[in-house]
Amino acid sequence: MTKKKVIKKGASSKAKRPETSDNKKDIDSKAKSVSSLEREEKDEKAKNNENVKSQKTQKEVKDTDKDDKTEESVEEKLTDIRNKYLRLSAEFDNYRKRTLKEKIDLTKSAGESMLANLLPVMDDFDRAAKMMEDTEEITAIKEGVNLISNKFREFLKQNGVKEIESYNREFDTDLHEAITKIPAPNKSMKGKVVDVIQKGYYLNDKVIRYSKVVIGE
Repeated sequence: MTKKKVIKKGASSKAKRPETSDNKKDIDSKAKSVSSLEREEKDEKAKNNENVKSQKTQKEVKDTDKDDKTEESVEEKLTDIRNKYLRLSAEFDNYRKRTLKEKIDLTKSAGESMLANLLPVMDDFDRAAKMMEDTEEITAIKEGVNLISNKFREFLKQNGVKEIESYNREFDTDLHEAITKIPAPNKSMKGKVVDVIQKGYYLNDKVIRYSKVVIGE
């Protein structure tokens, strides 16, 4: 009986050993599967990280190219604006020099026409001087002087110059320059011009010379 029991125990222990070995194999297989999955997940994550990095790098490269193109575009615009400025500056300088020369020439020749028109008056003065040497008739001399005077007045009128009427007019500081005051010959002449020492003139309604006058008081 004792042997049988011993045999049974031995048999039972023999039966259990293969079962334990299979369990270990399953565990090892599962562990390997888990490890393989973990490795695959790690590989997948690594690939994903590499893809993300690659995309970022490509984006950075594109952004850099875009920035470079933008900088080139701005530089081209600045260059174009600078060239336009230089051209305009040169054109304006030429215009300024040209207008300055024209202004100088105009200033030099501004009185040419007026002086040319005064020459006939000078001719009349020469004729009058010659006449005074050759004749003793005062009447002819007077007529000659009056002729010159009238011609000269007409010339001044044609050029916009006219006389300021001052005698027996109220004293006006915008037109007259008082030389002195004297007692008025009558009450109506008080504060008025009683004598004109030097005539004044307008040029196109602008006073170019004030009348020098004597005022009655």
